[in-house]
Amino acid sequence: MSRPQHKSRPAEEALTLTPIAITRSCFQDKFGVPRQPGLTRHAHAELVIQSPFDREDAFRGLESASHIWLTFQFHEAVRAEWRPVVRPPRLGGNKKIGVFASRSPFRPNSLGLSVVRNEGLARKNGELVLKISNHDLIEGTPIIDIKPYLPFSDSVPEASLGWADSAPTDRMEVIFSPEASNQLSQLPEADYPDFRALIEDVVSYDPRPSFRRGRDEQRIYGANLFDKNVRFRFVNEDSIMRVEVISVC
Repeated sequence: MSRPQHKSRPAEEALTLTPIAITRSCFQDKFGVPRQPGLTRHAHAELVIQSPFDREDAFRGLESASHIWLTFQFHEAVRAEWRPVVRPPRLGGNKKIGVFASRSPFRPNSLGLSVVRNEGLARKNGELVLKISNHDLIEGTPIIDIKPYLPFSDSVPEASLGWADSAPTDRMEVIFSPEASNQLSQLPEADYPDFRALIEDVVSYDPRPSFRRGRDEQRIYGANLFDKNVRFRFVNEDSIMRVEVISVC
């Protein structure tokens, strides 16, 4: 008996992906972005739904989901060649592991997966946008798919990894200069939601490259959040490392 013939599309066609949405994010570039979603509940973004997917019917029922899965492309990490091993920052940037044992953006198909908080669908200046928070997406990130998070099946309390089983807890104290505090006080909350708290979350985890972490240095760093450049430095006072936010402009 001959087996039934299953019709399938050519591989090239099957792998053709069309972005559902483009991210409008508080994070303008890679520096300062949390290394995983959920590390800052103060990170806000809008997913601008693209045609022909910008129809409310396509999102009917999603309002009941507190969290959603996003499949996206690491569009600034696309490379012509991939490497089988990477150096995860969580391991200090020195130890190598296989790319498929990591969450590295430098992957064969440059695809990422994040759980984010669903803040609701809305029409804004004629665009259909899905508002989210607790995210790790930079400006312009293409969203490939959106799915509801299912608590009964997606949460696995007994799951383990071995080298990153818990969220990072080492956070440095953040202090704001009078100039930075004054600049923040003049910004409208509607345009810069939770901005001060977002800055604290971003810099307290020490966004510097692994080889610079823990150092006491005079160098001034800058992270582009919303349309502002947040300038900060690391200072050692009484053997305690702190982060000083110098300006927000």
